[in-house]
Amino acid sequence: MAKRIDQRTNRRHQHAALSATCLGLLVMLGVGICVQAAPAQVAASGISAVYPVKVSDNKRYLVDQRGTPFLIVGDTPQGLMSRLSEKEADEYFANRQAHEFNTVGWIDVACAGHDFPTNLDASTPNGIRPFTGYLPGGKDFAHYDLSKPNEAYFSRLDKIVVLAGNHGILVFIDPIETIGWLPTLRNNGPAAARAYGEYLGSRYKRFPNVAWLNGNDFNTWKDVQDDSLVQAVSNGIRTTDPKHIQTVELNVFNSSSYDDPTWVPLAEINSTYAYSPTYIQMLHSYNQTPVAPTYLVEAHYDLEDAGKPPDYGYPPVLRREEYWTMLTGGTGQFYGNAYTWSFKSGWETHLDTPGVMQLTIWKKFFATLPWQDLVPDQDHSVLVAGMGNYGDLRTRVSQAEYSTAAKTSDGSIVVVYMPTARSITLNMASLKGAAYARWFDPTNGRYTTIRPEPFENQGIQQFTPPAKNHDRDSDWVLVLSTQRI
Repeated sequence: MAKRIDQRTNRRHQHAALSATCLGLLVMLGVGICVQAAPAQVAASGISAVYPVKVSDNKRYLVDQRGTPFLIVGDTPQGLMSRLSEKEADEYFANRQAHEFNTVGWIDVACAGHDFPTNLDASTPNGIRPFTGYLPGGKDFAHYDLSKPNEAYFSRLDKIVVLAGNHGILVFIDPIETIGWLPTLRNNGPAAARAYGEYLGSRYKRFPNVAWLNGNDFNTWKDVQDDSLVQAVSNGIRTTDPKHIQTVELNVFNSSSYDDPTWVPLAEINSTYAYSPTYIQMLHSYNQTPVAPTYLVEAHYDLEDAGKPPDYGYPPVLRREEYWTMLTGGTGQFYGNAYTWSFKSGWETHLDTPGVMQLTIWKKFFATLPWQDLVPDQDHSVLVAGMGNYGDLRTRVSQAEYSTAAKTSDGSIVVVYMPTARSITLNMASLKGAAYARWFDPTNGRYTTIRPEPFENQGIQQFTPPAKNHDRDSDWVLVLSTQRI
């Protein structure tokens, strides 16, 4: 796959790759002054994003340095540092670029513990360890001395960030993930944790295509001592790298960053973790204060059976998560894959899955719309009947039938996602003018015009989709627009 996509991708992204390569070389040489002058660029659907990203003026989504809305299309290669060579990492990034991913979230700085039990010292595939010394009491990763980072190891992480930039990809770095590394933080203490964060911030502030994700299944955040240790790292990063955005992933199986109010000053974006029907936790995040961009940080992964309530990550489940996210206020999502989050054996043959192909369809669909202006229809002033059963946190995604709707604030566009086919009723007066209506098939990206057209913006109107989509499933997207699109 990598060979087939290289020529097509290189033509599409030539300018971005050259800019990012130049930037990467300058950064590696220590010429930090050039970062703002030559920021990494990402080319996707003809639009270049200029890093670093930041929060929009209305606090609802991310934008690049030119103010262009940034839709997060992310993969989750957590174990990359421990499993891939630089050549393999480059091939992986090339593949993700070809599928129009613009983000990887997240890459663990170092991999050991629960998620990587065989990597006892968190080393790279060629044996480079992240730290050169140990605290008294042991010679395992839990006793690494955070004040002794290994230059060779972090130089390799530098190169990984540069490789991602060469493919126009934003990298969320997890400075010390909390499934495996809380014992290390506890052994080192808050002062060393903060100093480690300062080291990371100072090192990576020069790279424009960086953001920070703290935590990872951080189930003990209510423990004040654990929370303060993870926040010490975050505060250290903020001290030396105030420009790159941060966030935190809290507990399984449903949570939002702002559930812990002490993270609000540190997390510019509100990460939504949802194994239950996505819209429940997404709307919780969307309605939290202060207002902040929210996105789907983790949910059911492609080809993986996990979580509570349990569900297998096959395309209908993935599509529900994706479209629900965008119609409940999201600024994008991190896709996950059972093979590529840890890069277990066989990952190379599980890159181009139907789930990935349909995520690209999702991305292209929303790229044609002013997605950043969509406001969730929480009061049902748009979708007035046929929304289905809301469910609760015990409802499996695969069994959830609830339809989500959103409308641009000016009333020019309405989008409805239906996980199961049924008749729905819309309040046409919620639109600012007569509207053109189309069904969108999320399995193949094709539209079907609904006639007669246009529909007047008065009264109510019932819409019934075709029974089956291209994949013989029954989910559909309804789009109404006052202009032909």
